[in-house]
Amino acid sequence: MSTGTTAGTAANDPDAQQRLGSAPRDDVAFEDVTDSNFVYEFGGPVGAASMIVGFPLLMAYQYLCVYDNMGQFLLPDGLGDVGAWAGRMAARYWEIAAPTWTGARIYLGFTFFMAGLAYVCPGPVMYGYKLPSLGGQRLAYRCNALWSWWVVQATALVLHFTGLFRLTQVIDNLGPIMTVAMLWSFFLAGAVYAVTAARGKKHRASGNFVYDFFMGVCLNPRIGSLDLKLFTELRVPWPVLYFISLSCAFKQHERLGYVTPESAFMVLAHWLYANACNKGEECVLTSWDIFYELESWYLLFWNLAGVPFSYCYSSIYLLNAGPMHFGLGWNILCYTLLLAGYYFWDTGNAQRNRFRMFWNNTLITRNAFPQLPKSFIPNAKYLQTSHGNKLLVDGWYAYARKPHYTADLVMALSWGLIAGFGSFFPYFYIVFFLTVLVHRVGRDDARCARKYGADWDEYMRMVPWKFIPYVY
Repeated sequence: MSTGTTAGTAANDPDAQQRLGSAPRDDVAFEDVTDSNFVYEFGGPVGAASMIVGFPLLMAYQYLCVYDNMGQFLLPDGLGDVGAWAGRMAARYWEIAAPTWTGARIYLGFTFFMAGLAYVCPGPVMYGYKLPSLGGQRLAYRCNALWSWWVVQATALVLHFTGLFRLTQVIDNLGPIMTVAMLWSFFLAGAVYAVTAARGKKHRASGNFVYDFFMGVCLNPRIGSLDLKLFTELRVPWPVLYFISLSCAFKQHERLGYVTPESAFMVLAHWLYANACNKGEECVLTSWDIFYELESWYLLFWNLAGVPFSYCYSSIYLLNAGPMHFGLGWNILCYTLLLAGYYFWDTGNAQRNRFRMFWNNTLITRNAFPQLPKSFIPNAKYLQTSHGNKLLVDGWYAYARKPHYTADLVMALSWGLIAGFGSFFPYFYIVFFLTVLVHRVGRDDARCARKYGADWDEYMRMVPWKFIPYVY
């Protein structure tokens, strides 16, 4: 197989025919995570400082709107009232969402319980890419998130139905829990930065403290066998989001005596997402977040606080607004969008990551529910680059470069539509997520153009569409 713009399939490479699940091959090229062409991102230090301050304030504001104002915007009476309005908002937030011992016990208790499970639950040991920063070493990961996920679900339901810990306490204490989560993310980001700096192990640092705190300086922080970045990526944000929606459903059952189809939809949506993340943990090892992104304030803040407490507004709105009466047809539409989006998102992520795992010789077979058709493409077509990497041009990736993002956005849209049009906040997720993904695709394209050169031009010629074939 020649390099450059040659396309091929796995069947053309005899090395690819090795037994699946064996030890990783030593001849696999380094994955470039050094990125010597440093450029400021996110607006540089000013943009970083703005987001470090702005995102917690945004979350606090949205919580007040959804909790206190039935999902409607809270606005000052005029320019002259801005200062007093801000004071009233701060006082009200502190009244209903100040950190409490109950909030800390719930959030930190869950977090440390999940961390404990990460050390003791069974699971296959998988290997990531070779890392130049570690002299070509491959890091080992015990992929036991699936066991942890099922154990924590069973534990939570036992605690709820025995009355030892009613899950309705989550929604009853959501404000304090959210504040604890934000404070905890700041603490962890500071700890990772301080330990990394003290050891003289800063990675891709700019020299500007604010920017480096925001973007991170540590690629692979670990506490023993626990990889902090993988842990905070999967085992906290999506399970917490699921338990918030489950708590809302239990609370609705207490109030009404039943759970509406709309609230059940949100439980299903967040269960599917959390379950997929944990059942496919081994696939995440080849993702951008793990092999390239640094453990940073923005990753920690959004994983530990932003995701669970900003993407839950549909569930809270549906609880507070009471039963919706959209009709069977509307609910069928929303459920169809959710399940169709989920199928293409799950299989799309599986196709690209299992393609990488195949060539990394770390592909394994797992009996994790649900296993969907088209999750792996035998003899997948690819573009061989002179850099040494192979770019998938088969399956859903023959039609668009980021089809999994498109499917993710379809699911996000369904999360808003199920709540109707009475409030903007159920749609915050898709608006914010679309902004993040467009920006992320731009970052990825710029990095790949530097990395692959003319091969990237050929790849974009072969697969010209980013999200939707023949549209965008």
